Amino acid sequence: MKNIVVLASGSGTNADNIAHYFEDSDIARVVAVITNRSDAGVLDKARKLGIRAITLSNAEIADGTLQEKLLNLRCDLVVLAGFLRKVPQELIQAFEKRIINIHPALLPDYGGEGMYGKYVHQAVVENEEEVSGITIHYVNEEYDEGEIIFQEEVEIDFEDTWEDVEYKVRELEYRHYPSVIEYLLPNL
Repeated sequence: MKNIVVLASGSGTNADNIAHYFEDSDIARVVAVITNRSDAGVLDKARKLGIRAITLSNAEIADGTLQEKLLNLRCDLVVLAGFLRKVPQELIQAFEKRIINIHPALLPDYGGEGMYGKYVHQAVVENEEEVSGITIHYVNEEYDEGEIIFQEEVEIDFEDTWEDVEYKVRELEYRHYPSVIEYLLPNL
């Protein structure tokens, strides 16, 4: 049985979706959710599912406490789901090719520091893109520049608002993130 730890900073819809996906799995389970915000909605979602919910300060994320927690949890795969902190280089090295992220655009477009959530979708609409999508990638030292594992696109209509794009992209996230995680697990 593989242990998954989800890192999230917000409401936790992707974390919740992933936890439900692996709820009755024989191959993996979400053993903890870790956040850097004590008011994050993901904490309530984790508790309702009986998953350990941990809050760490930004200093604890940077000083090695996060890495220690992951090791104590016997974490096989770290899954970022709306985690809005840069992952420390030491952690990336310790968990090489075992930290993944989902980005709400087709990287390399609309990636980098400050490009998350509505900011990505607003930029897609402002630039009158015809498609957007998701990118699941390994995490490296640079924002959104790790090796791409999976991409899926969705068409954007000319009258779509950024909220419409967000909805379409979120549906892709829910549909594909858990199955890509499952695909990666046997090779860990």
